[in-house]
Amino acid sequence: MRRRSHVPAPAITAAAVLIALTACAPPSPSGTAKTAAATPAAGSPYGFAPAPQQAGKLVVWVDSTRLDAAKAYQAAHPDAQLDIVTYDGNANGSNTLKTKVQLFNRAGDGWPDVVFTTDNNTASWASQGDDAFVAPLDKGLIDQSTLSGFAKGALDVCTVGGSVYCLRNDLAQVVLWYNKKLLDKFGYELPKTWEDYQALGAKVAAEHPGYLIGTAGDAWAPEIYMWGAQCPANQVTAAKAITVKATDPACVRAAKLIDTLVAGKTMSMLPLFGPDFAKNQGDKVLMLPGPAWYGGAVFQGTLKTPKGELAVGDALHWADQSPPVTGNVGGGAWWISRHSARLDAAKDFVTWVTTADAYQVEKSPGYPAHSAAAAKWIAKQQDSGYYAGDIAAPITAAAGQVWPGWGSPEFSQEAVWAKTVIPGQTAGKTVESLLPEWQTAIEQQAQVSGYQVTK
Repeated sequence: MRRRSHVPAPAITAAAVLIALTACAPPSPSGTAKTAAATPAAGSPYGFAPAPQQAGKLVVWVDSTRLDAAKAYQAAHPDAQLDIVTYDGNANGSNTLKTKVQLFNRAGDGWPDVVFTTDNNTASWASQGDDAFVAPLDKGLIDQSTLSGFAKGALDVCTVGGSVYCLRNDLAQVVLWYNKKLLDKFGYELPKTWEDYQALGAKVAAEHPGYLIGTAGDAWAPEIYMWGAQCPANQVTAAKAITVKATDPACVRAAKLIDTLVAGKTMSMLPLFGPDFAKNQGDKVLMLPGPAWYGGAVFQGTLKTPKGELAVGDALHWADQSPPVTGNVGGGAWWISRHSARLDAAKDFVTWVTTADAYQVEKSPGYPAHSAAAAKWIAKQQDSGYYAGDIAAPITAAAGQVWPGWGSPEFSQEAVWAKTVIPGQTAGKTVESLLPEWQTAIEQQAQVSGYQVTK
């Protein structure tokens, strides 16, 4: 889940994580010269030259939320030898994994066999160069029958140069969560478009001041509003090329939407998981556009919304979008190291945790990226009796509506927004007025990361 299925990671500093990982992760016996595993070999069954294979513990790095996945695998495979290490999952643009991989590359040893990340950006840097870290999965390592079982577009975010480098754990498509009890009480119709949504905001401001229809105080706000508007601020066109047009009309209308609702006080600027939102505004939430994981993490977890009140509407879209699209907030991924000396065990692990009912249906907090598991997961949520009305149809439909034009560069767009736009909003500026500053910040971060930028 955001980043984050997307359940937010605990507040851990990158420095602390690096110290912990250095202490907890023993040198991997899969160590090999850093260029050996990255160089393709004639006749290789995997599309790269694997390290010498040998017995030993499979070193698996997970964040705290996906620790259950590793434990579930161990329970289902009692003879499997696992060394499970928890870290921050690369959450919130920490770059923990990249920093550690760079250290391992210099040492020529120490890489984990399998890694989970809460972001989908790892392929953008870890698949490139002679010291590439992640293994291509569609060259023979993962069965095609497994790959074809994932939802349409689910693996696009980790596809570079036509090769797939991850198995997605969960999807985080944006839908419209709403309190049906309140909506019925106020006599409002459920909005279908962003235009309807903005008009509803004006009504709520006038007739029920204090009630909220959205939030914009979190770093993932652009993934809800800008992504869903088809804002071309983050279009990765090649491994090291990106197009940034943050002042495009599509971005402007999304910015105006946010500004209008913030000014009318129907969109909160408090962070959803901060100390004040649930306490001060939690009982005033009429609706929130947000990812599939909001149902459990936000409404059941943070807001404690009573059973029978929460419902799900179709993903909002702009009236002139054809076909309609939506955004995505997070949805983690599993990666296999090219350096692993236990590729068969790594393949079995990532295949199982992304497809097996014992984890994806029974324990996963987010909507599975694997289609068969997703159908069972959503049915289980529906059968729980917690939700008001059908949730399966809108969430399932939105899974196929995520706009593919929002890229996954190696830097965090959330971190750029958090450093650039949110402080400006806090100071009283509008998002529309901050778009040029956002443009410049993205350009600068992209250039620092070695991208060729097209405006």
